[in-house]
Amino acid sequence: MELNDRLGHIIYSLYRMRYLNQQEAISVDEELFNEYKFSVDQLMELAGLSCAHAIADAYAPDSLKSNKVLICCGPGNNGGDGLVAARHLSLMNYAPYVYYPKRTEKELFKNLQHQAEVMGITVSTECPAAAWVETEFGLIVDALFGFSFKPPVRDSFMPIMEVLQQSQIPIASIDIPSGWNVELGPQTKSDIKPACLISLTAPKMCAQHLLNAKHYLGGRFVPKKLEEKYSMELPVYQGRDLFVRLS
Repeated sequence: MELNDRLGHIIYSLYRMRYLNQQEAISVDEELFNEYKFSVDQLMELAGLSCAHAIADAYAPDSLKSNKVLICCGPGNNGGDGLVAARHLSLMNYAPYVYYPKRTEKELFKNLQHQAEVMGITVSTECPAAAWVETEFGLIVDALFGFSFKPPVRDSFMPIMEVLQQSQIPIASIDIPSGWNVELGPQTKSDIKPACLISLTAPKMCAQHLLNAKHYLGGRFVPKKLEEKYSMELPVYQGRDLFVRLS
C-alpha cells in the first residue's frame, strides 16, 4: 500500500473508531477471558509491553529532564499493567521507581513485583513527597485505577492523587486518567491533566475529553470477530508496532 493510501486509511479508521462506555469495556474484557481464553497474565503482559513502547515513542529518555520514571500502581489490573511496563522500561534506558501501596496476595501480582525487584527496580509503599517527585523524576506513569473505577477516590489514595494533581512533570496515564469518570471524563478542575493517555484494547469514552494530550492505542491482541461484534473500527497497527498514535 502506498504511503498516501496508508495514511488515508489510518485517518478514515480514526474517524470511524468507537469509544467504549464502561459496561462495554467490562464486557470486552470478560469475553477475552471467557470466550477467547486469554489469561489475565497474558493480557497484562501484552498491555504493559505496549504501554512501555508507547511511552518510549512519546518521551525518549534523552528528551526528559531525567530518565527516572515514577510509576504509580493501584491494586487492580491497571496496576499490574504498570508493573509490567516498569520492567520493560528498565530495559529501554529508563530508570523506573514504583509506588505500589496497596498490594494483593494474588500470585500473579506477587510475581510481577518480584520480577521488577530482581531487575533492580525499587517497589515502595511510601507515598513520594511532591517536592522530591518534582526534583527527581522526568515522567510519571499513572497506573492507579482502570475502567472499573467509580468515584470517589478512596482516602488511602488521596495523598498520591494530590501529588499527581499538583505536579508539573508530564503524566502518562494507562487506559484511564485516574480519578476521571470513565464515560464523562474529569469532574473537577483539580482532576489530573495527563500529557499522554495510552488507551488499551479500545479507547474509552472519557478519552474524548483529553485536552492538548498525546493519545495512543495499545494492546495489539483484539480478535477481529470481537472487534466486529462491538463495532470498534480500530485503526490498523503498522508493521511490527505495538501501538497506534491517535493524536
